[in-house]
Amino acid sequence: MDLRENRAMELESGIAAFETKNFAHATKLLSPIAEEGNVDALYRMAIMLQNGLGCLANEDKAFSYMTKAAEDGLPLAMHALGFMYFEGECTEKDSDLCIKWFERAAAKGMMGSATTLGMIYEDGKIVKQDLEKAEEWYKKAGITK
Repeated sequence: MDLRENRAMELESGIAAFETKNFAHATKLLSPIAEEGNVDALYRMAIMLQNGLGCLANEDKAFSYMTKAAEDGLPLAMHALGFMYFEGECTEKDSDLCIKWFERAAAKGMMGSATTLGMIYEDGKIVKQDLEKAEEWYKKAGITK
């Protein structure tokens, strides 16, 4: 088995460990793969680092990993990064960046991001209320109001 095949197996095992909430094992397997820049490993490590699951919490590293995974095109990471900016988790609240990442995730088919954008524009707390835009985002998410 070559290194690439071995890494693929470790990634698969790490994701399985993450999904079954065996976070310590997931961290052991995914950490070196995340360091190599794999978006799936980066995303899951970011969640574990953000919440101290199977490792010590490290918000700076969690934010860095989530940003890298989002910038490299992983829709789940784009959505999660949008929430980091929305909630001010691991970074300062930033409505412009929040919307930017939710829009990117929605463009990649993340219906939760489209729904969240609809709620943001309907609510009008972090942006000027825009019911027309809210309706557009809800429609993209398959929600009729």
